[in-house]
This record gives sequence, structure tokens and C-alpha cells, in this order.
Amino acid sequence: MTLHPFDAAGEFDRQVRTLIDRDHHRAAGLGEEEFAALLAPLRPAALEHATTSPGEGRAPFVLVLTREVVPVEEAIARTTLHGKKKPGVIDRNYADDDIVKFVPTKEVELPDARAYLLHGIERGEEFCGAVPNDAMDAIAARGRTLLTIEEGIALVTQFPAVLAKNKCFSLGGSRCGDRRVPAIWISQNAPKLGWCWAGNPHTWLGMASATGRTH
Repeated sequence: MTLHPFDAAGEFDRQVRTLIDRDHHRAAGLGEEEFAALLAPLRPAALEHATTSPGEGRAPFVLVLTREVVPVEEAIARTTLHGKKKPGVIDRNYADDDIVKFVPTKEVELPDARAYLLHGIERGEEFCGAVPNDAMDAIAARGRTLLTIEEGIALVTQFPAVLAKNKCFSLGGSRCGDRRVPAIWISQNAPKLGWCWAGNPHTWLGMASATGRTH
């Protein structure tokens, strides 16, 4: 029997409740019970992959809803910083149709088009100040996977404290074919979904990654 260092079942239930409390079910056009039923099959995977407890800059697992269920614009608006109430926003440097262009890279294989479990997540502050291209190469060499836009939003939704001053993170798992790399940082006391150039380092921006994805 695998022993877990924390209550993984309780954490799974907390994450489902958080999504409902933040009205993700309404954004998805679902009732609470139907929404909970969508996520319920992910419980066994959560228990299996919960090998570490949550800590600073890391999470054992997080429930991810893709844009097929909740649009990115709706999802980011349901994030806040730890202890704050101001909703997250999309940076004005995204053009009106830009978000739809940022899709999972060919290296990222989503286990389900609607909802799945991301596990072994690290926000990657060790890569603060590194060139994003170099950080992405280093993560790939470790056999880890880069986070997508939806995964980054899901992480901040469930663990707001992971987004901290000088410890924000890029989301290299979503690209649009050019040199832009999505990222989430802090702006005016709220999370902001923006982007930075793949060749430009920022001292306050790391590169988030995970062990894998499971349905």
C-alpha cells in the first residue's frame, strides 16, 4: 500500500469545491452536480500521484479544465492573489484573437480534451533570470513537461500563494508559432496572464513544469 504524506482525498475534494465556489461550473454551463461528476473520475489518479505534500512553489497535483469547458478569459478572471480579492486579467498586449492561437505544443499530450490531472508541479523559480529558451531545454532534459496556459491558471486558482513577488512563471507548454512565451505574473495586486519573448530573461520570471498528466 502506498502511504501519502497528506490527505490526498481531502485535497481533491477541496479543489473541486474551490472550482465550484469560484463559479467555474457556471462558466462551463453546468450544474454543480454535473460539474462534480465531470471531475470525479480523476480522484483515483489524484490519490496515486500525490507523493508529496504542497509546499512553497510546488503542488502534488491540480485539477485542470481546458478551454473547451471554461474559456481562458473566464478562468483567469476567477483567480486572485493569496489574501487578495482583485480578479486576474489578460494583458492588453494580447490582441483580440491571440489567446486562441496559443495551443499546447507538439511535446504536450493532453490526456483529455475537457478535464484532467496535472501532477508533480513546480513553479520553477530556479529559472528566474534565465533565458526562457534555455530554461525550456533544461526542463525537457529532465524529462519534465512545460505547463500550458490553462494549467498555469489552474495552479494559481488552487494555490494562489504560488504566485509571489519575484517568483512568477512562464508557461512554455502553450505556444502560437512565434517567439512569444505565455507567463503569469503579478500586476496591480492581481494575477496577469501575459507573454514574454523566448530569448529575453527576466529576474522575476521562472519556468513552470510538471511530472506529467493523467486522466
